[in-house]
Amino acid sequence: MSVAHDLLHDYQHVIAELTLVTGRKGVFDVIVDGETLYSKGQTGRHAKPGEVLALFREQYASDVPIYDR
Repeated sequence: MSVAHDLLHDYQHVIAELTLVTGRKGVFDVIVDGETLYSKGQTGRHAKPGEVLALFREQYASDVPIYDR
């Protein structure tokens, strides 16, 4: 699954703005509500499957339930 799908599937009720920045040389940044959640430029690698979602849960949603469908 994609990072955007994972985040919005589970936490659309708490994310006001989600930006994925891609570009030359493999740029890949995930910005949630104006704050960088993950940056390939900072880590030097692509995120592992589920890693960005885990970071979001840890930093923003440790006490937030997953979106009730």
